[in-house]
Amino acid sequence: MANYPRYALYYAPAPGSALDRFGAEMLGYDAYRGGDLPFPEGMPPDWREITQDPRKYGFHATLKAPIALAEGKTEADLVGACEAFADTARQIPVIEPIVDSISGFIAMIPAKPSAELQQLAADVTRDFDSLRAPLMPQDRARRNPERLTPRQVEYLDRWGYPYVMEEFRFHMTLTGRLEAERREVVVPMLRERFAAIRLGTLPIDRLALFRQDDAASRFRIIGHWRIRALLSSRP
Repeated sequence: MANYPRYALYYAPAPGSALDRFGAEMLGYDAYRGGDLPFPEGMPPDWREITQDPRKYGFHATLKAPIALAEGKTEADLVGACEAFADTARQIPVIEPIVDSISGFIAMIPAKPSAELQQLAADVTRDFDSLRAPLMPQDRARRNPERLTPRQVEYLDRWGYPYVMEEFRFHMTLTGRLEAERREVVVPMLRERFAAIRLGTLPIDRLALFRQDDAASRFRIIGHWRIRALLSSRP
């Protein structure tokens, strides 16, 4: 079994922002406060079931997937690394967010690829890896390496997660995996609700530290920082 607590480095919208409220209400969970929220009116009757999987993690985009801390490393070490990362000026990616299907589930994703976003995710993958405990055999097996490409298996063994570097795909999950017929109904509904917050562009300029205390717990935000932008990259 995985060691606990586990930590994850995610992008999460600023607390109280329109995007934060949208995601938290769609999932029925506020990761900043660690509490349940009522769903908006008019959601499908099976919405709690549809959102069960992403609710565990809160509304986020993965930058570094959940890890246990390496021997001798502490939560304070991780917080300090987050502070240092956020205080290092870097190019801030700016995306055009849309709602679409990805790998069978529905998520908010960029309308087009972003080299700056790929670079940010790669930087997080590398810069925090010294704090990561080695992947346990049971955890590796849960990634179903037999279903991964050779490159993804290589990344799984090197970084503890297969979807890094060029395999990284930014997404903020809104549902679990759905059959195609169900997605045809849910995607338009979520697009309409997302359009109501009028978010034309989104700077990916925040780093959030999430913590999961045990296997039955949801992830909760225990720290969040705005990433310092290079002067030429301010949105």
